[in-house]
Amino acid sequence: MNSTTHSSAQAGTGRSPLAAAFASVMGWAFDLFDLFILLYVAGPVGAQIFPVESETLSLALVFVSFAVSIVMRPGGAAVFGGWADKVGRKRIMVLVLAGVGLSTAAMGLIPSYATIGLVAPIIFLVLRVIQGIFVGGVTAVTHTLGTESVPPKYRGMMSGLIGGGGAGLGAAMASVAFIVISAIFPGDEFIETGWRYMFFTGLLGAILSLFVLRKVEESPIWLAAKEAKASGKVATKPLSFKDLVTGRYGKITLLNIAVAAGAGAQYYLTSGFLPTYLDVVTPVEADTRGWVLLAASLIVVVAATGAGHLSENFGRRRTMIVIGAINLVALPLILWIISETDPSSTVAILLWCCLLAAIANAAYAPVMIFLNERYPTEIRSRGTAVSWNTGFMLGGLLPTFVTLLSPETSDIPSRLMIFVAASVLVFIIAVVRSPETRGAIETSD
Repeated sequence: MNSTTHSSAQAGTGRSPLAAAFASVMGWAFDLFDLFILLYVAGPVGAQIFPVESETLSLALVFVSFAVSIVMRPGGAAVFGGWADKVGRKRIMVLVLAGVGLSTAAMGLIPSYATIGLVAPIIFLVLRVIQGIFVGGVTAVTHTLGTESVPPKYRGMMSGLIGGGGAGLGAAMASVAFIVISAIFPGDEFIETGWRYMFFTGLLGAILSLFVLRKVEESPIWLAAKEAKASGKVATKPLSFKDLVTGRYGKITLLNIAVAAGAGAQYYLTSGFLPTYLDVVTPVEADTRGWVLLAASLIVVVAATGAGHLSENFGRRRTMIVIGAINLVALPLILWIISETDPSSTVAILLWCCLLAAIANAAYAPVMIFLNERYPTEIRSRGTAVSWNTGFMLGGLLPTFVTLLSPETSDIPSRLMIFVAASVLVFIIAVVRSPETRGAIETSD
């Protein structure tokens, strides 16, 4: 270990690790809440912004707009991640969360296609691009601030709590917003007007996040590394983006992207697709659907946090392989069962959806800390963010292909099952080819 590592290790945790952990989780949750809103209003947005004769094509166009945000995330991760490594995690969090909130709220102001024609989908797509860039920035800072601030024994739990738990909380908040707004604007009123208020609520999340983040200290590990660099104790050549993608960390980054892609696909093809699945495949009533999605989202918080903590005891690699092996069989099977279940069988659908969400999100619970442990502090924020966002970008594109390859809505389950199985297999292979990383934050500098 060089002097930077010693300084980082000796720095321990921040004076207020709980505040840093809370801010990271809530920052991720509010950010993904803004991103997930579209999944809850895919039908109305398709009708108002992307109206076409084919129902599946309209849905596919909505998912294309969702994919646009996903595609832009690696770019945002590279830019804002680099800044976070240079000027600190906390300062960049404030900037990117404000950007996500404003761009999300603006989507609710776009006139319909019937009013301004082709300009409507163009404006919508531009805002999705802007949102995606800022979302990539959020994922570049929340994970490092959280995992670098808590004691080592809680890093696995923090990984699951931020990535899976934050996503679950974000989806839960989106479900609550959907339940409330669909009650205020029932039936056709939601399709005409209510969906706009879903986007408006995104701004509230960003404002609340900014308030929380202003109370949090900077990462102690980052501060220690900065101090060591300023004092001249670090003799090694500074690492650049080139080192990350083609240099000494190039092969590591490629393998990390494969791990993240398999993990992201498991999320987007299950929890991410579930709002649409319960709308067009197994059409559950809107109010019931909201409660089912809320319950499934809350289960994710528990499952992801637990799986992340397991990786602290059994290792990142072993935990991900075991959960991946379970998901290879269980996820396609559960998706098929849900598609064959009577939409009025609320209890059965609730239980299967909760199980689906729990095991799918548990798979990527250790991924965030695994990626953090693969890079030194100097490029940790950018390296993890680029790997995570590029992988999740690839996984996030898959729902679009599922809908495009489904001539009728009845074809969606079979296509979805194939894509899920293939994605889990990629995840398992990539993890098998990776080393164990537990505790490497102290030895990777």
